[in-house]
Amino acid sequence: MIVPAAAALPALKRATSTIPVVVPGVADPVGAGYAGSLARPGGNFTGLSLPFLELVVRRLDLLKELVPFAATIAVMWDQAVPQVWDVLETAARERRWKLLSLPIRDVGQAQEAVRAAAKARAGGLLVTAGAAFDPQPRRIVEPVAKYRLPAMYHQRSYVQVGGLLSYGPDLVAIWRAAAAFVDRILKGAKPGDLSFEQPTKIDLVINLKTAQALELTIPGSLLRRADQVIER
Repeated sequence: MIVPAAAALPALKRATSTIPVVVPGVADPVGAGYAGSLARPGGNFTGLSLPFLELVVRRLDLLKELVPFAATIAVMWDQAVPQVWDVLETAARERRWKLLSLPIRDVGQAQEAVRAAAKARAGGLLVTAGAAFDPQPRRIVEPVAKYRLPAMYHQRSYVQVGGLLSYGPDLVAIWRAAAAFVDRILKGAKPGDLSFEQPTKIDLVINLKTAQALELTIPGSLLRRADQVIER
């Protein structure tokens, strides 16, 4: 049995159709060809399906709730995942909001992207998921702090190192759910018979210390919804 990172899934799909694969999180397992359907995958893949694009739009909405008078919201997005920009551009058009596109390939481009956002006088920054830079959250959070931009992230790890706020699945809960799939398969279940599940816990995390440094007041509507508030 294999429990891989998302980046390894295409290679595994090519390599085996028999070894059970438990996916800790993939955006569209049916569209990517890992499952015939979410309810009955039918092959050797099962695990968790993340509502990736829906969460991206929700993060944009929450950021705009925080900075409602921002004329422009900058979006730093991974060039390897162009559908993220497509769905955000559509959502912004529907809401009549202006976005600034900041595509990057790796974390080394983050500082220049943040500088571009500040130069354009963006009122907020949305940082989307990126396999190339998620392991190094400080390299994005630090230039964001330097240019004093209110920023929304997709993982708690960014807020824990000084980011302002994040909204995303609880990673501990995701891995626990993946472990439950492993247990069921070891006890005889076939991965093709185990429905893909979606995470039930989506956390809003707010760093009040960072808000104070930005001289930014967090609306009560956001604070009341927060699953964790970091105060120091």
